Amino acid sequence: MLTVETLHAIDPLSAKSLDTAGLRSHFHAGGLFQENEIRLVYTHYDRMIVGGAVPAGKPLVLDLVKECGTSSILDRREMAVLNIGDAGSVSTATADYAVAKGDMVYLGMGSGPVTFGGGGRFYILSAPAHKTLPSRLITIKDAASFRIGDPATANDRTIYQFVHPEVMQSCQLVAGYTKFHSGSVWNTMPAHVHDRRMEAYLYFDMDPAHRVFHFMGRPDETRHMVMANEEAAISPPWSIHCGAGTGSYTFCWAMAGDNIDYRDMDMVAMEDLR
Repeated sequence: MLTVETLHAIDPLSAKSLDTAGLRSHFHAGGLFQENEIRLVYTHYDRMIVGGAVPAGKPLVLDLVKECGTSSILDRREMAVLNIGDAGSVSTATADYAVAKGDMVYLGMGSGPVTFGGGGRFYILSAPAHKTLPSRLITIKDAASFRIGDPATANDRTIYQFVHPEVMQSCQLVAGYTKFHSGSVWNTMPAHVHDRRMEAYLYFDMDPAHRVFHFMGRPDETRHMVMANEEAAISPPWSIHCGAGTGSYTFCWAMAGDNIDYRDMDMVAMEDLR
């Protein structure tokens, strides 16, 4: 079963007027991971698609998505798939990938229908592509990584880069995830914006009783959304994107837009946040 929701882009002045329900209707994606279903959110921010597929032992095939306007979803797109569940598989017409928890698969433009299998919980990311690049499995051992932050500021974390220029080629997708070290809960602080790219966060590996407070909005006009396990936040290019959790968690970050330069960002000083 395939379900597709569309999120239209809105400007920061319109976002200022939204209440909690309004913010969530425009920037929150929940319920992505349902057994025997594929659920996608087609955003009008750089045409990024985020979604989930949970085969639960019965293969699920992703092919025609009418919102894309092509016969098959990857006719004019590339895709990254992160497994946040048990061992599973991702297959195309020409390749089969055994995907452990924490692994990511990149599928190049023209890969055809995608089949999800096994016990995986698959987080799907897709953006328009301009050429075909090699598909591949990227394990956590293949990823580039670096440790950043400090326990004293509760943001000691390791960033893992999977679909990233230091690891492989892509057209515009950049994706990875961030894991926190003991006692740290703040992500992406100090905050930044990047007007040239949108970003999406998926929060996962959270205790069901805990929450992450995801901060968004212009630096001088911030808002927040309360996020539960396996929920995603869609961050428009004009918005900060950072958060703090009531317990441990991991988050997957993914970007699409003008370039694939991970460090292309405009930092925001702490004293400028409002």
